[in-house]
Amino acid sequence: MYNIGLVSLGCAKNQTDAEIMLGILASDGFAITHDPAEADIIIVNTCGFIETAKQESIDAILEMAQYKEGRCRLLIATGCLAERYSSDILKELPEVDAIVGTGDYDKIAEVIRRAFNGEKPVICGHKERTIEERLPRILSTPSYTAYLKIADGCDNNCTYCAIPMIRGHFRSRKIEDITDEARSLAESGVKELILIAQDTSRYGIDLYGEYSLDKLLEELVKIEGIEWIRVHYFYPEAITDSLIDTMAKYDKICNYIDMPVQHGNNYILKRMARRTTQEEMLRKIEKIREKMPDCTIRTSIIVGFPGETREHFDDLYKFVKKVRFDRMGVFTYSQEEDTPAASFPDQIDEDVKDERLDSLMTLQQGISLELNKQKIGKTLEVIAEGYDEDNFLFYGRSRGDSIEVDGKVYFAAEDEIFAGDIVDVEILDADEYDLTGKVV
Repeated sequence: MYNIGLVSLGCAKNQTDAEIMLGILASDGFAITHDPAEADIIIVNTCGFIETAKQESIDAILEMAQYKEGRCRLLIATGCLAERYSSDILKELPEVDAIVGTGDYDKIAEVIRRAFNGEKPVICGHKERTIEERLPRILSTPSYTAYLKIADGCDNNCTYCAIPMIRGHFRSRKIEDITDEARSLAESGVKELILIAQDTSRYGIDLYGEYSLDKLLEELVKIEGIEWIRVHYFYPEAITDSLIDTMAKYDKICNYIDMPVQHGNNYILKRMARRTTQEEMLRKIEKIREKMPDCTIRTSIIVGFPGETREHFDDLYKFVKKVRFDRMGVFTYSQEEDTPAASFPDQIDEDVKDERLDSLMTLQQGISLELNKQKIGKTLEVIAEGYDEDNFLFYGRSRGDSIEVDGKVYFAAEDEIFAGDIVDVEILDADEYDLTGKVV
């Protein structure tokens, strides 16, 4: 029996691919180890979205390659960087013994067998493929939480983004396939489902001829054992009135909108090939907050996009100040090769990008603190995650906090609380990111 070690980088969508690879390998007789020194085969599931992610993936490959001096016999690169730069990896990283692209992760066991037979297999170029069959999966999230991928690929073709080149056109999974997997997850003890795709709000447009996320949610809320359903990666223009109404209707669906708007100035939005305007986004946000007053809205912003003047940035700043997002991540523009924006004139200096990032984050910290302090005295539902030995407090997440990307709720409790328990917590204190309270 061979031991498999796997390092997965990047987004939750990449993580679910890694979980399926682990499931396939375990079903094929391989053993899973968390210690790379004990692994006969090491897989690095790479990210290739922006320059920093690519460098992190290369560093991870080189770090894992050191274990080939010990027990490790095979080093395999999978995922987005492997899909996009397979020939470069083969040329520049001879330590890599096999490469598997984003549409071929189900062939991982076959690739390993071929590599052991002396081949150096490269299986890429099938990024458009939709894997229909249900595959085994080993969760890397806590047992009570699971990501559920509902689609892959993207058709938005934003000028800064390489995802369509890496993962292909937008492809939805069938409602019945998704609900079957959700039932299986519920039976295994999962309480919180987090729906993911490159663009969840366009779910179903390719299969059913219309946006169908609302219809999918109507089916998922029926599944016994699932208590929270959270959705990531909405695009604002595809959030329909029916979807908002459906989210507001069911208690199981967290009033949580993860909506990466990317900018707030109309000129920059157009250069990004975004399909909306500041005015349309403001109207959509107003409608969301009207139907779901307690909704947490999370977003991401890119600063320093080519051609972004001080006036454009000031417009973005005022937009953020007006909207008062509950959560916001800010990133500096990354000049990605083969994307339209990479060849745009008026690229912005890195120091200007950093200055604008700091300015927005300072603004957001103040907004986050004010919004969190408004929660003092309120009682929130919290899913427990563990116990903080330093502060003698349990901790978890509210409906407004997603795993890994948002803050925590720390709380005292008279009785023992176990990971996965959902409890009511009265909020007694707040800072920019975290809340503190007690079980009631």
